[in-house]
Amino acid sequence: MTEKAYQAVYQSWVEAPEAFWREQAQLIDWSRPPEKIFETNDTGDRWYVDGEMNTCHNCVDRHVEAGHGDRTALIYDSPMTDSKQTISYADLLERVECVAGMMQAHGVEKGDRVIIYMPMIAETAIAALACARLGAVHSIVFGGFAAAELATRIDDARPKMILAASCGLEPGRVVAYKPLIDGAIALASHKPEHVIMLQRPQETAPLDQPYDADWQTSEDKARADNLRPACVPVKATDPLYILYTSGTTGIPKGVVRDNGGHLVALSWAMHNVYNIAAGEVFWSASDFGWVVGHSFILYGPLAIGATSVIYEGKPVGTPDAGAFWRVISEHGVKALFTAPTAFRAIKKQDPDAKLVADYDLSCLKTLYLAGERVDPDTINWAEGHLNIPVIDNWWQTETGWPICGNPVGIETLPIKKGSPALPMPGYHVDIVDDENQPVAAGETGAIVIKLPLPPGCLPSLWENEDGFKQAYLTDYPGYYKTGDAGFLDEDGYLYVMSRTDDIINVAGHRLSTGGMEEVLAAHKDIAECAVLGVKDALKGEIPIGLLVLNDGVNRDQQEIIGEAVQLVRDQIGPVAAFKIAIRVARLPKTRSGKILRGTIRKIANGEAWSVPATIDDPAILDEIRAELVTIGYPKGDV
Repeated sequence: MTEKAYQAVYQSWVEAPEAFWREQAQLIDWSRPPEKIFETNDTGDRWYVDGEMNTCHNCVDRHVEAGHGDRTALIYDSPMTDSKQTISYADLLERVECVAGMMQAHGVEKGDRVIIYMPMIAETAIAALACARLGAVHSIVFGGFAAAELATRIDDARPKMILAASCGLEPGRVVAYKPLIDGAIALASHKPEHVIMLQRPQETAPLDQPYDADWQTSEDKARADNLRPACVPVKATDPLYILYTSGTTGIPKGVVRDNGGHLVALSWAMHNVYNIAAGEVFWSASDFGWVVGHSFILYGPLAIGATSVIYEGKPVGTPDAGAFWRVISEHGVKALFTAPTAFRAIKKQDPDAKLVADYDLSCLKTLYLAGERVDPDTINWAEGHLNIPVIDNWWQTETGWPICGNPVGIETLPIKKGSPALPMPGYHVDIVDDENQPVAAGETGAIVIKLPLPPGCLPSLWENEDGFKQAYLTDYPGYYKTGDAGFLDEDGYLYVMSRTDDIINVAGHRLSTGGMEEVLAAHKDIAECAVLGVKDALKGEIPIGLLVLNDGVNRDQQEIIGEAVQLVRDQIGPVAAFKIAIRVARLPKTRSGKILRGTIRKIANGEAWSVPATIDDPAILDEIRAELVTIGYPKGDV
């Protein structure tokens, strides 16, 4: 590629967006190729409106038909069960056909919804692909989600079927799923007709309800009866899945992903953003329950005929901080995509990266980080010990693929640490103030995306068009509201500093807590941190820092806290009013690694709060509350 390759590609989209996306549509197979590329109608903005295709065909069948059935599709690696499995595209097709036959035998048809309540195992991917084969709409819900949370999703999606596993595995414990499912169905107004249960040997589930069926028996019967349904053509604008992003109370927010634009965008991203080709091994160390699992464990890699790793384990503790290096070395991973928090956890336990030397990582060419802001210190640590480019990219559940990134498959742009680089084709990113007016380069404001959104982004929320408009389109007319705050530098590089809710007002000064976290993370003894704004009678808000130290640090913690406070004062200035920090053992996070800053802030401010449904370990909130009490929070006079 030439030095200006990215600019030429991006400009080609700017000048002729429909022509650009017409060309990209050729990346996938269509049963009816689209003639109308884009349309705005009474249902909003839609891509490939008259095209028809099938996502499962594109991810599985067509690779087998092209003679690539022996190529590895999925590698299941589970330190939790001490087992590994390699699944070829031909093997995957056979399983998906029979599972689709099993579902069809239980009455699932095109348009029906199916909830998938399963852990990080190959059958989760097989279940989703089987839904896509039939034209059914799947909704993957984290296995182990509380019954009340699952019930709200059952009532919103109204599934005909739940596909489930008997249990999930966490270090040191087995989580039984069946009691949670039964409890959710008892709570829900809508009653699914069938629950098909995959029995895992670590804990089998009693099939004692009228809706229960055994997965293995049902799949074997479909195989014996040769019940192997063909792929059902669907409209490009028909929904492929619903992914719930919130909803601890009231109506959950079900992000809808359509079929056609989704697969076109992911195919483009796999080649151009992540530089992966057919037959190469891509590992997204995430969970199927998150959008990263949907996009880049499941559909993206399989759409282009690559090999995807399904990992049932943790970055540390299964068994140690070298777990990621083992997986990369054993399976020949070319690119790893994970959350920055995973690397912070590894760095905390092995700050000198001694375990890297135990493995041959010559296969690994690139590390991609997303999910939380990537502080420069984490990038520096990874670069220094892996000797490969560390690439930030930024996107959301709602967009489904990167908004901003460094398109290594086109050209590797200059890396600016702390920035996910430049917008990808389809995205026009602006920074605006509260009056929806653009701000100057370097000035922090709300990050917004000019409408229309590109293919692959959410067209709406599930049966909630008004909620979609209210959440994303109303506050900044003509734009999609990302909910993030940041700035563009003089080169157009984006810096995502925090959620807009995390911009605090200290005595009239608007300050980013993310900027303070970046400074703190550079301290040699700090593994990770969170900064949040708390109410203050004098200044309105002031920042408080929560610091997690690297393992093995035995210096006086007050000395470290003093150094941390001074760092912020030196690099951001006295205006930040950063004077209070406490050491904590760990931070509360979602399963994808996002720190639950909003919940911590509510605790510190003495506001009503509830345990977020996506939290990894609820006990951490009690630990945080106890630490805040030691410094006098919550206060009763503000």
